[in-house]
Amino acid sequence: MSSRATRGAGKSRAVSAKAVEVHKPHIPRALPIGAYLVCADNSGAKEVKLIGVIGYKGRIRRLPAASVGDMVVVSVKKGTTELKGQVFYAAVVRQKQPYRRADGTWICFEDNAVVLLTPEGDVKGSEVRGPIALEAADRWPQIASIASMVV
Repeated sequence: MSSRATRGAGKSRAVSAKAVEVHKPHIPRALPIGAYLVCADNSGAKEVKLIGVIGYKGRIRRLPAASVGDMVVVSVKKGTTELKGQVFYAAVVRQKQPYRRADGTWICFEDNAVVLLTPEGDVKGSEVRGPIALEAADRWPQIASIASMVV
C-alpha cells in the first residue's frame, strides 16, 4: 500500500468544536456570498447578510456558497442597535432551493434562515422560530434541542 493511499485515512474533517461531524448528503449550495437571510432565533437580529462560508473549498472566481447545515459568517443588517453591523458565526437551518433526501423525498422551505452562534459553536438565542431542516438538526444538536419543529 502506498503512502498516498494511507495519507488521508483516519483524519477528521471537523469544522467546528460543537458540531457533530457526520457524512453530509449532497445538498445544492443555494446561498452565495451576499445573500440576505432571516435570523430564526431570538438573539435580537432580524436580517443578516452572508459574508463567508466556513470550510468552503471552491474554484477560482466562483463565489463561495452555503447550504443547509453549513457554518457561515454573517453580518447583522437589521435588528437591535447593539447588534447592527456586528459579525457573527451562524448555522444555516432553512433554504428555499429544493433538495432531495436519501429516502427520495424532496424538501424546500419558504425562506432562507440561519441561527446565530458563538465562535465556540454555542447558540446565542434561547429559542428558534419556525421549522428547521433535519440535516441541520443532525449536525447541530444544540439547535435541535431548542427548535420548535424539525422537518
